[in-house]
Amino acid sequence: MDAVSTLGVMGCGIGAGLTVLGAGLGIGRIAGKAMDGIARQPEASGKIQTAMLIAAALIEGVSFFSLVVCLIISSTGIK
Repeated sequence: MDAVSTLGVMGCGIGAGLTVLGAGLGIGRIAGKAMDGIARQPEASGKIQTAMLIAAALIEGVSFFSLVVCLIISSTGIK
């Protein structure tokens, strides 16, 4: 392995880690705000929970896409 492909694999690892970290922080923040909203208005809990799940699914979709891109780049290598 030459230096360029080694740096590419390292970059993919860092990118994958940052992706997972960002997704986890984002979903945690959404869940926290949803719990605050449900505590303030318990009668709107169904709508809040639905919106929270949709937003969490969108964040997870983007993070999975990013992880797949990182895996493809690391498996093919930079030549």
